[in-house]
Amino acid sequence: MRKILVIGAGRSSSSLINYLIINAKDQNWFVRVGDLDENMAQQKVKNTEFGKGFYFNVSDDNQRVDEIREADIVVSMLPASMHTSVAKDCIALGKPMVTASYISNEMKALDEEAKKAGITIMNEIGVDPGIDHMSAMKLLDETRAKKGNILAFESFTGGLVAPESDNNPWNYKFTWNPRNVVLAGAAGAVKFKQEGTYKYIPYNRVFRRTEIIKIDGFGVFEGYANRDSLKYREVYGLNEVPTIYRGTLRRKGFCKAWDVFVKLGATDDSYQMEDSENMTYRDFINSFLAYNPTDSVELKLKQYLKIDQDDVDLWEKLVWLDIFSDKKVGLKNATPAQILEHILKQKWTLDPEDKDMIVMWHKLIFELEGKITQIQSSMVHIGKNQTETAMANTVGLPVGIATKMILNKVINAPGVQMPITPDIYLPILNELKQYGISFEEKEI
Repeated sequence: MRKILVIGAGRSSSSLINYLIINAKDQNWFVRVGDLDENMAQQKVKNTEFGKGFYFNVSDDNQRVDEIREADIVVSMLPASMHTSVAKDCIALGKPMVTASYISNEMKALDEEAKKAGITIMNEIGVDPGIDHMSAMKLLDETRAKKGNILAFESFTGGLVAPESDNNPWNYKFTWNPRNVVLAGAAGAVKFKQEGTYKYIPYNRVFRRTEIIKIDGFGVFEGYANRDSLKYREVYGLNEVPTIYRGTLRRKGFCKAWDVFVKLGATDDSYQMEDSENMTYRDFINSFLAYNPTDSVELKLKQYLKIDQDDVDLWEKLVWLDIFSDKKVGLKNATPAQILEHILKQKWTLDPEDKDMIVMWHKLIFELEGKITQIQSSMVHIGKNQTETAMANTVGLPVGIATKMILNKVINAPGVQMPITPDIYLPILNELKQYGISFEEKEI
């Protein structure tokens, strides 16, 4: 019986582990799930003869090597920074590996070693990155096969709350790592290409430069640019294309309100605030505003950020978060970003019965025989519950399918790989349709 080692049993691993267990008998494999939280690993495996959850510490070199040696393939669901040590052991022991994370510079540097070892290290096979690559390449390759001249390509993805669970003025709840949401866009200037011209957006303007996107049956969204839209030009074969833009989706109105926190400095993670544990939410907001012995925090905020008196929608969002209340922060030596995350968690955490939603949208413009055509391709997937979430499904299922394909020698290209060739993306996209993850295309 073949052995699959899954490292990490966090929320995004639920659908992956379930997929592997369900297919274990037919595929003749056994699934070992290791995590620092042994109970969580055991809960994910459930009561099955085809799997086992156990305590696993990836920092324990001896345990890590012993487990990888016994496996036929390794699936790392760890944070991206922890993949490299696992990958090095996989190369040394001749074991293929799968991750959903972006290819880091450290991982990329292992490409030649992986090729020499004759093993596949598949990366970027989740949702974003992952399904976005595969669906994009399908569109692009089909257009090239028709001899179409590609003029523009845009791609947006968002993890959101499902419509039936959308009950707050922000139309948003945390569906993945809250810290990443708070720090979104803060890593540096946004870069993209528009009509042949390179464009740059500083962090303090990212959330005011948005694009309005309509998806049939699900309404209006807005997209803001990801940090570097140019990194996939070569990967997608779009070096000469005039416009390439990748971004994140939110509901309309979110970005304007979020920009208040950016302008205020509340998303800064570079310093700790004094006496933060005794600070109230109101004190936190006030700490960024000029001193005035008579004006209220609310009035100072409106004046400082030039918030119009009749901007009821934006103001409702801010008040609803309780940022003007006397609730205690209670976090010692916290950064502004950590305090803001704490405040948001009180309001943006999914309720037990809530469902999440993944939305993906591509726009492709091309010229063929003198005619300009625009194709819009969209995918909306809604989770079943707090275990089989849309995020877990769209991350875990592609990982599981890729794992099966590597074990069955359908994918066998050695080296550090990503899913951008038809032999990989077509079977995965086809199987994903069985789980309600599919794209609707329309020509504009």
